Amino acid sequence: MQIISWPDSEVPDEVRRQVVRLEEQAWPPEPTVPPHGHDPMLRPIAMVLTDGDRVVSSLTILAKAITHRGHRFAASGLSSVVTDSDARNQGHGLRLVTAAREAIAAAGADLGIFTCDEPLRGFYERAGWRTLPGTVLIGGTAEMPLPSDLFAKLTLGDFFTEHGRRYAASFYGARIELYPGNIDKLW
Repeated sequence: MQIISWPDSEVPDEVRRQVVRLEEQAWPPEPTVPPHGHDPMLRPIAMVLTDGDRVVSSLTILAKAITHRGHRFAASGLSSVVTDSDARNQGHGLRLVTAAREAIAAAGADLGIFTCDEPLRGFYERAGWRTLPGTVLIGGTAEMPLPSDLFAKLTLGDFFTEHGRRYAASFYGARIELYPGNIDKLW
């Protein structure tokens, strides 16, 4: 097993085909909604766990600067985390999400922050992420906000730099203006 990552624009075609297949297993496409990738402005990094030539698990790391309570932060988050249905419950997703957390920290992000459904809370916590109680991510755009509490999502995160740790308490129970745009509405 090997973990490989690329900027999203450099993912080899065969790997991309396999990732799309995994994503369609988890989130079947709606016939009226055209498929799309990630917003290049969020500097997407594709990360996969492979077994030989087979992609077993994949995710995307997205990043942008945010301003929260008057302070600017380099923020990253996870998107499109998925494991092949034939390979679930074997630790593959956990290994990949743990590696993504380490990659976000190594890249110098002040914080990692994203949402998940309640049943996945323990999974992400085992990978080193912390639940941020009462925290709501506001996605979409300032003109068309999309708050995560519309979907009963939990917010998870961690603080990697001294700057991030200094202001960590301000993220608990807060509404975070993420505004990733119209493509990755709530990364």
